[in-house]
Amino acid sequence: MNPDLDQLQPYPFEKLAALKKGISPSTGLEHIALSIGEPKHPTPGFITEALLAHLHGLSGYPTTKGTIALRQAIAQWLTHRFKLPEQSVNPETQVLPVNGTREALFAFAQAVIDRTKDPLVLMPNPFYQIYEGAALLAGATPHYLPCTAESGFLPDFKAVDSNTWDRCQLLYLCSPHNPTGAVIDIPTLQLLINLAEKHDFIIASDECYSEIYPNETHPPAGLLQAAAEMGNSDYQRCVVFNSLSKRSNAPGLRSGFVAGDADILSLFLRYRTYHGCAMPLQTQAASIKAWEDEGHVIKNRALYRDKFSAVLDILGDTLEIDQPDASFYLWPKTPIADPDFTQGLFAQQNVSVVPGSYLSREVNSINPGHNRVRMALVAPLDECIDAAQRIKHYIELI
Repeated sequence: MNPDLDQLQPYPFEKLAALKKGISPSTGLEHIALSIGEPKHPTPGFITEALLAHLHGLSGYPTTKGTIALRQAIAQWLTHRFKLPEQSVNPETQVLPVNGTREALFAFAQAVIDRTKDPLVLMPNPFYQIYEGAALLAGATPHYLPCTAESGFLPDFKAVDSNTWDRCQLLYLCSPHNPTGAVIDIPTLQLLINLAEKHDFIIASDECYSEIYPNETHPPAGLLQAAAEMGNSDYQRCVVFNSLSKRSNAPGLRSGFVAGDADILSLFLRYRTYHGCAMPLQTQAASIKAWEDEGHVIKNRALYRDKFSAVLDILGDTLEIDQPDASFYLWPKTPIADPDFTQGLFAQQNVSVVPGSYLSREVNSINPGHNRVRMALVAPLDECIDAAQRIKHYIELI
C-alpha cells in the first residue's frame, strides 16, 4: 500500500460522527443539520430537464477535454463574471471540465508536484481537507497559514519568509474562504501572483463559493481577474477552480471546471487522460444551460440573504458572530470548547454543527479553529430560524 496513506487524518465528518456516537437527543425535536455544506435549495428545473433530454449521451464515450460547447460556455461565463478581456480565455487551451472541483483539487497536486525537491504546499488554516490530503499523497509537506480574527480570517502572506516561498510548489487559496467566508482582495491576489513568478510556484484558487455573497454590486474578486488587471492576460501560474454545486444548487451533478494557464492545463489534461475522469455527455449538456443562466443564481443569493438576516438577528446578542464577506457559512466564537459546544448542542437541541478545531491543524500550539464552530445555512429558512432559536436557548443554559 502507498505509505503516504498513513499520513491522512480522519475527515472532519468522521470526527463529528465519533463525537456524537451514543448520544440520543432527548428533546424530541427534529434534527437540523448545519454541519455539511450541501445546498438544500432546489436544483433549477431547466438543469434537470437538460440532463434528461440528453440521456442518449449514455451511448457514447465522452472525451476528457469535454465538448467545445461546454468549454465555450465556461469561458464566456468567466469573462463576463470577472470582467476579463474579451477572448483572453481560450476555450481550446485554457478550460477543462471536471467532475466537481473536489476531485480536481486533489488531482491537480498529483500532476504538478515534483516530489524529488522537498516541496511545500501552502494552504490556509482552517482549510478544506482535500488540500492537505492532496499534498501528502503527492509527496509534499503541507504548510499551514493561520487565518485568525486578527488577520481578518485570511493568511498573513507578508509574514511568510523567503525560504518558505522558495520551497513552495503549490499555493492553495480558498476565496471566499471555507469556513470563515473571508474574501481575498485584488491587491493581495496580485501580490501572490508576483510572488509566484519570483519563487516559481503555481497558485490554485478554489473559488467554489464565489457566487454566494450579500451585496449584488460587490461580487468577490477572482484570481484571473487580478491577473488580467495587472497585465497577465495569459494567466501565467494562475489556475482557478469553480463548480455548479453551490452556484446552481446541483452538488449531485458533479460538474465544475479548471481554467487558467494554458501550459499548466496542457499537462494537467495529459494527467487526466490517464486518470479516467471524463464528464458524461448528458452532464455536459446540463452544465451548459447552468453556466449560461444567471437568473437562478441571483434568486439563490436572495434566499441566503434572508437566512443570514434572520439567523444573525436571533444570535447577534448571544454569540460573537458576524456576517461573512461571502459563502453560506457562519464562523462564530463559542463560550466553551468547540467540541463540547458541538456535543452539547446536539444532545440538548438536536442541531449539528462542526467544531472549528476539526477543520484546522494545530501549529506552534495554536489551532485557529479553537473555540469556533462552522454553521452552514443550507437548510430552508424556517429550519435555519428554528436552529438559531435552539442554539440561543442552549447557550442561555450553559
